Amino acid sequence: MSVYIIVIILFFLLVIEIIYFKIAGHYNVIDKPNHRSSHSNLTIRGGGIIFALALLLYPLYNDLIYPWFLLGLLIIAFISFIDDVRPLSSKLRILFHSIAVALLFIQIHLFTLAFYWVVLALIFVIGTINAINFMDGINGITGLYGLVALGTLYYTNTLVRFTTDSFLLTAILSVLVFNFFNFRKKAKCFAGDVGSVSIAFIIVFFMFQLILKTQDVRYILLLLVYGLDTSTTIIFRLIRKENVLEAHRSHFYQYLANEQKIPHLIVAAIYGLVQLLINIALLSFVPHSLPVILLFTILSAVLFVGVRFYIEGTSHLLKNTKAK
Repeated sequence: MSVYIIVIILFFLLVIEIIYFKIAGHYNVIDKPNHRSSHSNLTIRGGGIIFALALLLYPLYNDLIYPWFLLGLLIIAFISFIDDVRPLSSKLRILFHSIAVALLFIQIHLFTLAFYWVVLALIFVIGTINAINFMDGINGITGLYGLVALGTLYYTNTLVRFTTDSFLLTAILSVLVFNFFNFRKKAKCFAGDVGSVSIAFIIVFFMFQLILKTQDVRYILLLLVYGLDTSTTIIFRLIRKENVLEAHRSHFYQYLANEQKIPHLIVAAIYGLVQLLINIALLSFVPHSLPVILLFTILSAVLFVGVRFYIEGTSHLLKNTKAK
Protein backbone atom coordinates (compact mmCIF):
# COMPACT_ATOMS: atom_id res chain seq x y z
CA MET A 1 0.00 0.00 0.00
CA SER A 2 1.49 3.34 -1.08
CA VAL A 3 1.99 6.30 1.25
CA TYR A 4 -0.55 8.23 -0.84
CA ILE A 5 -3.24 5.61 -0.20
CA ILE A 6 -2.35 5.42 3.49
CA VAL A 7 -2.78 9.18 3.89
CA ILE A 8 -6.16 9.08 2.13
CA ILE A 9 -7.39 6.21 4.34
CA LEU A 10 -6.19 8.00 7.48
CA PHE A 11 -8.01 11.15 6.41
CA PHE A 12 -11.31 9.37 5.73
CA LEU A 13 -11.11 7.38 8.97
CA LEU A 14 -10.47 10.64 10.81
CA VAL A 15 -13.54 12.20 9.19
CA ILE A 16 -15.67 9.15 10.02
CA GLU A 17 -14.57 9.28 13.65
CA ILE A 18 -15.41 12.98 13.92
CA ILE A 19 -18.83 12.36 12.35
CA TYR A 20 -19.41 9.63 14.92
CA PHE A 21 -18.57 12.08 17.71
CA LYS A 22 -21.28 14.42 16.42
CA ILE A 23 -23.84 11.62 16.27
CA ALA A 24 -22.86 10.22 19.68
CA GLY A 25 -23.06 13.67 21.23
CA HIS A 26 -26.49 14.29 19.72
CA TYR A 27 -27.90 10.97 20.94
CA ASN A 28 -26.12 11.16 24.31
CA VAL A 29 -23.90 8.10 23.84
CA ILE A 30 -21.82 9.27 26.77
CA ASP A 31 -19.76 7.45 29.39
CA LYS A 32 -20.76 8.75 32.82
CA PRO A 33 -18.29 8.15 35.69
CA ASN A 34 -19.31 5.82 38.53
CA HIS A 35 -17.63 4.30 41.59
CA ARG A 36 -15.77 1.77 39.41
CA SER A 37 -14.56 4.28 36.83
CA SER A 38 -10.97 5.40 36.49
CA HIS A 39 -12.08 8.72 35.00
CA SER A 40 -14.11 11.67 36.30
CA ASN A 41 -15.36 13.47 33.17
CA LEU A 42 -18.25 12.87 30.78
CA THR A 43 -16.71 11.34 27.66
CA ILE A 44 -18.06 10.07 24.34
CA ARG A 45 -18.44 6.31 24.40
CA GLY A 46 -17.96 4.00 21.43
CA GLY A 47 -15.12 5.75 19.63
CA GLY A 48 -13.65 2.32 19.01
CA ILE A 49 -16.38 1.73 16.45
CA ILE A 50 -13.77 2.94 13.97
CA PHE A 51 -11.96 -0.43 14.29
CA ALA A 52 -14.91 -2.31 12.83
CA LEU A 53 -15.92 0.38 10.34
CA ALA A 54 -12.42 0.53 8.86
CA LEU A 55 -12.46 -3.16 7.92
CA LEU A 56 -16.16 -3.27 6.99
CA LEU A 57 -15.56 -0.42 4.52
CA TYR A 58 -12.42 -2.06 3.10
CA PRO A 59 -14.29 -3.91 0.29
CA LEU A 60 -15.59 -0.57 -1.06
CA TYR A 61 -12.15 0.31 -2.41
CA ASN A 62 -10.55 -3.14 -2.54
CA ASP A 63 -11.49 -6.76 -3.06
CA LEU A 64 -14.05 -8.47 -0.84
CA ILE A 65 -11.85 -10.77 1.20
CA TYR A 66 -12.64 -12.73 4.33
CA PRO A 67 -16.45 -12.32 3.97
CA TRP A 68 -17.34 -14.65 6.85
CA PHE A 69 -14.99 -12.80 9.17
CA LEU A 70 -16.45 -9.45 8.12
CA LEU A 71 -19.97 -10.74 8.74
CA GLY A 72 -18.90 -11.93 12.18
CA LEU A 73 -17.26 -8.57 12.85
CA LEU A 74 -20.44 -6.77 11.81
CA ILE A 75 -22.53 -8.92 14.16
CA ILE A 76 -20.24 -8.60 17.17
CA ALA A 77 -19.72 -4.86 16.64
CA PHE A 78 -23.47 -4.31 16.26
CA ILE A 79 -24.46 -6.08 19.46
CA SER A 80 -21.60 -4.43 21.35
CA PHE A 81 -22.65 -0.97 20.17
CA ILE A 82 -26.23 -1.64 21.24
CA ASP A 83 -24.83 -2.71 24.61
CA ASP A 84 -22.99 0.63 24.79
CA VAL A 85 -26.23 2.51 24.18
CA ARG A 86 -28.38 0.44 26.52
CA PRO A 87 -27.18 -2.56 28.57
CA LEU A 88 -28.22 -5.98 27.26
CA SER A 89 -28.54 -9.31 29.03
CA SER A 90 -25.40 -11.43 29.20
CA LYS A 91 -27.24 -14.34 27.53
CA LEU A 92 -28.04 -12.23 24.48
CA ARG A 93 -24.46 -10.99 24.23
CA ILE A 94 -23.10 -14.53 24.50
CA LEU A 95 -25.47 -15.68 21.74
CA PHE A 96 -24.31 -12.99 19.32
CA HIS A 97 -20.66 -13.47 20.29
CA SER A 98 -20.94 -17.21 19.66
CA ILE A 99 -22.46 -16.65 16.21
CA ALA A 100 -19.70 -14.19 15.34
CA VAL A 101 -16.97 -16.56 16.53
CA ALA A 102 -18.53 -19.42 14.54
CA LEU A 103 -18.33 -17.25 11.41
CA LEU A 104 -14.69 -16.47 12.19
CA PHE A 105 -14.00 -20.21 12.51
CA ILE A 106 -15.68 -20.81 9.15
CA GLN A 107 -13.46 -18.17 7.57
CA ILE A 108 -10.22 -19.76 8.82
CA HIS A 109 -11.50 -23.34 8.25
CA LEU A 110 -11.14 -24.22 11.90
CA PHE A 111 -14.10 -26.61 11.80
CA THR A 112 -11.97 -28.98 9.72
CA LEU A 113 -9.87 -29.69 12.82
CA ALA A 114 -10.64 -32.23 15.54
CA PHE A 115 -13.61 -31.36 17.77
CA TYR A 116 -11.50 -30.79 20.88
CA TRP A 117 -9.41 -28.18 19.05
CA VAL A 118 -12.58 -26.34 18.11
CA VAL A 119 -13.75 -26.36 21.73
CA LEU A 120 -10.38 -25.13 22.99
CA ALA A 121 -10.32 -22.42 20.33
CA LEU A 122 -13.84 -21.32 21.27
CA ILE A 123 -12.91 -21.05 24.96
CA PHE A 124 -9.76 -19.12 24.06
CA VAL A 125 -11.54 -16.66 21.75
CA ILE A 126 -14.44 -15.95 24.13
CA GLY A 127 -11.98 -15.60 27.01
CA THR A 128 -9.74 -13.27 25.00
CA ILE A 129 -12.64 -11.06 23.93
CA ASN A 130 -13.79 -10.72 27.53
CA ALA A 131 -10.24 -10.15 28.81
CA ILE A 132 -9.57 -7.31 26.37
CA ASN A 133 -12.98 -5.85 27.20
CA PHE A 134 -12.18 -5.97 30.94
CA MET A 135 -8.79 -4.36 30.37
CA ASP A 136 -10.30 -1.34 28.63
CA GLY A 137 -10.49 0.90 31.68
CA ILE A 138 -8.02 3.76 31.32
CA ASN A 139 -7.01 6.19 28.60
CA GLY A 140 -4.64 4.80 26.01
CA ILE A 141 -4.38 1.19 27.12
CA THR A 142 -6.63 -0.43 24.50
CA GLY A 143 -5.27 1.61 21.62
CA LEU A 144 -1.60 1.24 22.53
CA TYR A 145 -1.84 -2.47 23.36
CA GLY A 146 -3.80 -3.08 20.17
CA LEU A 147 -1.17 -1.19 18.21
CA VAL A 148 1.60 -3.35 19.68
CA ALA A 149 -0.29 -6.57 18.87
CA LEU A 150 -1.26 -5.57 15.33
CA GLY A 151 2.15 -4.01 14.66
CA THR A 152 3.87 -7.24 15.68
CA LEU A 153 1.51 -9.22 13.46
CA TYR A 154 2.23 -6.88 10.55
CA TYR A 155 5.98 -7.31 11.00
CA THR A 156 5.56 -11.08 11.23
CA ASN A 157 3.52 -10.98 8.01
CA THR A 158 6.60 -9.62 6.22
CA LEU A 159 8.47 -12.75 7.31
CA VAL A 160 5.69 -15.33 6.97
CA ARG A 161 2.85 -14.19 4.76
CA PHE A 162 -0.32 -15.34 6.50
CA THR A 163 -2.81 -12.59 5.64
CA THR A 164 -3.48 -9.72 3.23
CA ASP A 165 -1.10 -6.96 4.26
CA SER A 166 -3.36 -4.07 3.20
CA PHE A 167 -6.22 -5.50 5.27
CA LEU A 168 -4.02 -5.75 8.35
CA LEU A 169 -2.58 -2.29 7.71
CA THR A 170 -6.09 -0.85 7.53
CA ALA A 171 -6.77 -2.22 11.01
CA ILE A 172 -3.56 -0.56 12.25
CA LEU A 173 -4.56 2.78 10.69
CA SER A 174 -7.92 2.64 12.48
CA VAL A 175 -6.11 2.17 15.80
CA LEU A 176 -3.86 5.14 15.05
CA VAL A 177 -6.91 7.32 14.42
CA PHE A 178 -8.52 6.15 17.66
CA ASN A 179 -5.30 6.79 19.59
CA PHE A 180 -5.25 10.36 18.30
CA PHE A 181 -8.44 10.99 20.28
CA ASN A 182 -7.95 8.57 23.18
CA PHE A 183 -4.24 8.64 24.04
CA ARG A 184 -4.59 11.89 25.97
CA LYS A 185 -4.77 12.99 29.57
CA LYS A 186 -8.37 14.04 28.87
CA ALA A 187 -9.59 11.65 26.21
CA LYS A 188 -12.00 12.84 23.55
CA CYS A 189 -13.59 9.38 23.47
CA PHE A 190 -13.48 5.92 24.98
CA ALA A 191 -13.45 2.71 22.95
CA GLY A 192 -16.65 1.39 24.50
CA ASP A 193 -17.66 -2.25 24.24
CA VAL A 194 -17.93 -1.85 20.48
CA GLY A 195 -14.26 -0.87 20.40
CA SER A 196 -12.72 -3.30 22.89
CA VAL A 197 -14.75 -6.26 21.64
CA SER A 198 -14.13 -5.44 17.98
CA ILE A 199 -10.37 -5.00 18.37
CA ALA A 200 -10.23 -8.28 20.30
CA PHE A 201 -12.14 -10.03 17.50
CA ILE A 202 -9.80 -8.51 14.90
CA ILE A 203 -6.60 -9.41 16.75
CA VAL A 204 -7.78 -12.98 17.34
CA PHE A 205 -8.61 -13.35 13.63
CA PHE A 206 -5.12 -12.35 12.50
CA MET A 207 -3.49 -14.33 15.31
CA PHE A 208 -5.34 -17.50 14.38
CA GLN A 209 -4.42 -17.02 10.73
CA LEU A 210 -0.76 -16.88 11.78
CA ILE A 211 -0.99 -19.86 14.12
CA LEU A 212 -2.71 -22.03 11.51
CA LYS A 213 -0.22 -20.96 8.84
CA THR A 214 2.87 -21.68 10.94
CA GLN A 215 1.45 -24.39 13.23
CA ASP A 216 3.13 -22.43 16.03
CA VAL A 217 1.11 -21.77 19.20
CA ARG A 218 3.68 -19.41 20.72
CA TYR A 219 1.92 -16.51 18.99
CA ILE A 220 -0.80 -16.76 21.63
CA LEU A 221 1.74 -15.01 23.86
CA LEU A 222 1.27 -11.82 21.82
CA LEU A 223 -1.47 -11.16 24.38
CA LEU A 224 0.43 -12.47 27.40
CA VAL A 225 0.35 -9.32 29.57
CA TYR A 226 -3.42 -8.96 29.26
CA GLY A 227 -3.78 -12.67 29.90
CA LEU A 228 -1.68 -12.51 33.06
CA ASP A 229 -3.51 -9.47 34.44
CA THR A 230 -6.93 -10.99 33.77
CA SER A 231 -6.19 -14.53 34.97
CA THR A 232 -4.37 -13.47 38.16
CA THR A 233 -7.13 -10.99 38.97
CA ILE A 234 -9.74 -13.74 38.69
CA ILE A 235 -7.66 -16.04 40.91
CA PHE A 236 -7.14 -13.37 43.58
CA ARG A 237 -10.85 -12.53 43.55
CA LEU A 238 -11.70 -16.21 44.02
CA ILE A 239 -9.26 -16.39 46.94
CA ARG A 240 -11.01 -13.35 48.45
CA LYS A 241 -14.33 -15.17 47.89
CA GLU A 242 -15.68 -12.39 45.68
CA ASN A 243 -18.23 -12.92 42.94
CA VAL A 244 -16.07 -12.89 39.80
CA LEU A 245 -19.14 -12.13 37.67
CA GLU A 246 -19.69 -8.80 39.42
CA ALA A 247 -18.14 -5.62 38.06
CA HIS A 248 -14.98 -4.53 39.86
CA ARG A 249 -11.76 -2.59 39.56
CA SER A 250 -9.30 -5.15 40.89
CA HIS A 251 -7.03 -5.39 37.85
CA PHE A 252 -3.38 -4.53 38.36
CA TYR A 253 -3.55 -1.66 35.88
CA GLN A 254 -6.52 -0.25 37.82
CA TYR A 255 -4.56 -0.42 41.07
CA LEU A 256 -1.68 1.44 39.48
CA ALA A 257 -3.97 4.13 38.05
CA ASN A 258 -6.44 4.49 40.93
CA GLU A 259 -4.58 3.66 44.15
CA GLN A 260 -1.03 4.53 43.12
CA LYS A 261 -2.25 7.55 41.14
CA ILE A 262 0.11 6.83 38.26
CA PRO A 263 -1.07 8.77 35.18
CA HIS A 264 -3.18 6.66 32.82
CA LEU A 265 -0.93 7.18 29.83
CA ILE A 266 2.13 6.03 31.78
CA VAL A 267 0.33 2.86 32.90
CA ALA A 268 -0.81 2.25 29.32
CA ALA A 269 2.74 2.82 28.08
CA ILE A 270 4.12 0.35 30.64
CA TYR A 271 1.69 -2.35 29.51
CA GLY A 272 2.41 -1.67 25.86
CA LEU A 273 6.19 -1.61 26.36
CA VAL A 274 6.27 -4.82 28.41
CA GLN A 275 4.19 -6.62 25.79
CA LEU A 276 6.43 -5.24 23.03
CA LEU A 277 9.53 -6.58 24.82
CA ILE A 278 7.81 -9.96 25.19
CA ASN A 279 6.97 -9.94 21.49
CA ILE A 280 10.58 -9.16 20.56
CA ALA A 281 11.80 -12.00 22.78
CA LEU A 282 9.12 -14.26 21.33
CA LEU A 283 10.20 -13.64 17.75
CA SER A 284 13.93 -13.55 18.46
CA PHE A 285 14.71 -16.07 21.19
CA VAL A 286 11.76 -18.34 22.06
CA PRO A 287 11.92 -21.43 19.83
CA HIS A 288 9.00 -23.32 18.34
CA SER A 289 8.94 -25.79 21.23
CA LEU A 290 5.93 -26.42 23.47
CA PRO A 291 8.00 -27.14 26.63
CA VAL A 292 9.96 -23.91 26.15
CA ILE A 293 6.76 -21.94 25.51
CA LEU A 294 5.21 -23.37 28.69
CA LEU A 295 8.36 -22.58 30.68
CA PHE A 296 8.41 -19.02 29.31
CA THR A 297 4.75 -18.57 30.25
CA ILE A 298 5.22 -19.97 33.76
CA LEU A 299 8.26 -17.79 34.45
CA SER A 300 6.38 -14.74 33.17
CA ALA A 301 3.42 -15.59 35.41
CA VAL A 302 5.65 -16.03 38.48
CA LEU A 303 7.35 -12.70 37.79
CA PHE A 304 4.02 -10.94 37.24
CA VAL A 305 2.51 -12.33 40.46
CA GLY A 306 5.67 -11.37 42.33
CA VAL A 307 5.40 -7.80 41.06
CA ARG A 308 1.75 -7.66 42.12
CA PHE A 309 2.55 -8.84 45.65
CA TYR A 310 5.44 -6.39 45.90
CA ILE A 311 3.40 -3.39 44.76
CA GLU A 312 -0.12 -4.21 46.00
CA GLY A 313 0.78 -6.14 49.14
CA THR A 314 -0.45 -9.45 50.52
CA SER A 315 -3.37 -7.95 52.44
CA HIS A 316 -4.76 -6.13 49.41
CA LEU A 317 -4.54 -9.17 47.16
CA LEU A 318 -5.69 -11.92 49.52
CA LYS A 319 -8.03 -10.38 52.10
CA ASN A 320 -11.62 -9.35 51.43
CA THR A 321 -11.83 -6.11 53.39
CA LYS A 322 -15.44 -5.56 52.29
CA ALA A 323 -16.52 -8.65 54.20
CA LYS A 324 -15.47 -7.14 57.53
